[in-house]
Amino acid sequence: MTVSSFSDLGLIEPILRALTAENFVTPTPIQTQAIPLLLAGKDLLGIAQTGTGKTAAFALPILQRLTEAKVSPGPRGVRALVLAPTRELAIQIGASFRAYGKNLKLRHTVVYGGVGAKPQVDSLLRGVDILIATPGRLLDLMGQGHIRLDAVTNLVLDEADRMLDMGFIRDVRKILAHLPKQRQSQFFSATMPDDVTRLSREILVNPVRVEVTPTATTVDRVEQRVYFINAGDKRSLLVQLLQDPAFARVMVFTRTKHGANRVAEQLANAGIGADAIHGNKSQGARQRALEQFRSGRARVLVATDIAARGIDVDGVSHVINFEIPNMPDSYVHRIGRTARAGATGIALSFCDGSERGYLRDIERLTRTKLTVVEHKLQRPTASAAPEQRPAAPAKPAQRPGRPGDARPRGQKRFRRGGASRAA
Repeated sequence: MTVSSFSDLGLIEPILRALTAENFVTPTPIQTQAIPLLLAGKDLLGIAQTGTGKTAAFALPILQRLTEAKVSPGPRGVRALVLAPTRELAIQIGASFRAYGKNLKLRHTVVYGGVGAKPQVDSLLRGVDILIATPGRLLDLMGQGHIRLDAVTNLVLDEADRMLDMGFIRDVRKILAHLPKQRQSQFFSATMPDDVTRLSREILVNPVRVEVTPTATTVDRVEQRVYFINAGDKRSLLVQLLQDPAFARVMVFTRTKHGANRVAEQLANAGIGADAIHGNKSQGARQRALEQFRSGRARVLVATDIAARGIDVDGVSHVINFEIPNMPDSYVHRIGRTARAGATGIALSFCDGSERGYLRDIERLTRTKLTVVEHKLQRPTASAAPEQRPAAPAKPAQRPGRPGDARPRGQKRFRRGGASRAA
């Protein structure tokens, strides 16, 4: 059967009305495949990246099944639990449930760390139909007796691969131990490494597999280029590129929080509207940075991999890998921030000598040879310099012999194959 509208998927009228209000007309491939299966009560393994419409794919069936069941969660109870790896993703999922379920009499709330717990505790007192949570804060509230999970009928684990990257596997297993065995479970991941596969087998029972975007194939609509450049020249090249107004809305990725702050500050000093988002920032600061970027008041958002996971901002024209990720899967997630909702996009990578191995890993995973850009770095003229600084004293001769001396100053050594814990 050809599906041309959401009404073809068996969704109830209040949900269809909400989708119309959001200008959602035609379901995406993952929605077309997943929604009928989930409405039928099947467990589902979804292989899909962000930007494919997977949030609606799991949210709409949950809203419908909870509405039809007409069961109260009871004090501090939960009927559907959605686990997300980051605060930003949890908040976005919560906003989606609010939009899609606005014509339904269902309660939902979002709990995450980095903010005071009291408002979250208050929202849980009467129980909620849908709880969206990050694992750490959920375990804290469970330990204090503020949440019961014995009434959960629907479980969603979103972005499972990132959940494992961030070290949440033990927390997830602790949470699973408190859930009823009889439930409907959904498991979404952009990649399926061995650890993720094992976890999916623990969670799902006779699941239907829905695969929308193969892991090793990056978004076809993204034009991928690489600049080979010395580490010390990266910031000058970034400022030079951003003089072009075609770089309308840009995400810049670094490997570390400190690096994100430093790049954002240097762009701001160059007169380019920029902000940074990473795990060391308070929740309020992260939300403000994201809103500045969404509204266009900041043209550039500098982010670490973990902080950026789940951020869904339309109209990102360019992704710039200021530092090549040491995990090739992270590259796929990074460039997926552009070319969303049918648009095209450009991904640029700055590769210094120490990062050539990371680049080869990326090209093997994506089966794509990045286009090398020949460039000439523009150096500021003496007349254009804002100030004359005294000459720096001569540096002492470098000690010979240590291979580490060849690394650019300030750059950390990363183990190949190991995820950075600094993001």
